[in-house]
Amino acid sequence: MTKQQRPTGPPTGTAADGPEPAAQQAPDGAAPPEPGTGAETRARPVVGEDTVEAVIRGQLSKALGGKRGMLEGAVPTIMFTASYLLTQQVPLAVGLGVGAAVVLAVVRLVQRSSLQFVFNSLLGIAIAAVFALRSGEAEDAFLPGIIYNAVYAGVMILTIMARWPVVGLLIGSVTGDLTSWRDDPAILRLCSRLTWLLVAPCVIRVVVQYPLWLGGMVGWLGTAKIAMGWPLQVAAFAAMVWLLARNRTPMRAAAPSAPAP
Repeated sequence: MTKQQRPTGPPTGTAADGPEPAAQQAPDGAAPPEPGTGAETRARPVVGEDTVEAVIRGQLSKALGGKRGMLEGAVPTIMFTASYLLTQQVPLAVGLGVGAAVVLAVVRLVQRSSLQFVFNSLLGIAIAAVFALRSGEAEDAFLPGIIYNAVYAGVMILTIMARWPVVGLLIGSVTGDLTSWRDDPAILRLCSRLTWLLVAPCVIRVVVQYPLWLGGMVGWLGTAKIAMGWPLQVAAFAAMVWLLARNRTPMRAAAPSAPAP
């Protein structure tokens, strides 16, 4: 009786194979990962916005803070300028300006709302108070803002010259990839133009307010600071929106289709 030959491996379709591995299911609306691309092991961050325009508009809407944020930024300056023009007393004007910012912060705390914009206002008026009280000259309360705008404009211009514009870094922070936006020349040019529009308000403030500071013109300094605060910034953002409407630049170029086998 011959010995029955054993098969070298389990027959196909038997239990020895074990359960068939389930095909990887892609989320609704998403294509399954292609083999060999590395998508099976690591997922790329998903960016909801598919254009540079959408990313920038979303960030600008957060930066404005609405009407209340603009008002909170202007009230301490109005209080300081008006009280100094009426009393010619620097300590009193400083105290009223700082007090107005503190009141706004307390209201925010009571309402349990964001302190971001009122904190910026409080910090700004506090620094201005230090300058004014140290020199005893009311116009020196406006010097920190002039210095800030000059430095801010200089830094942004340097980022444009280095081909790393600030707006591009903003896009990189949103997408999770700080460098890929530079691979597309169209996006790089658009980001540079948008950054120039952010530079413009800072340069205008310095050009207008610095001569007023030299002349000790406190009333005109206060007026210029308010008029060139949020109103000028809103104008710059409107110019950015106009530019964005003209440049429908995709976040990433479409991948070239693979040649048919």
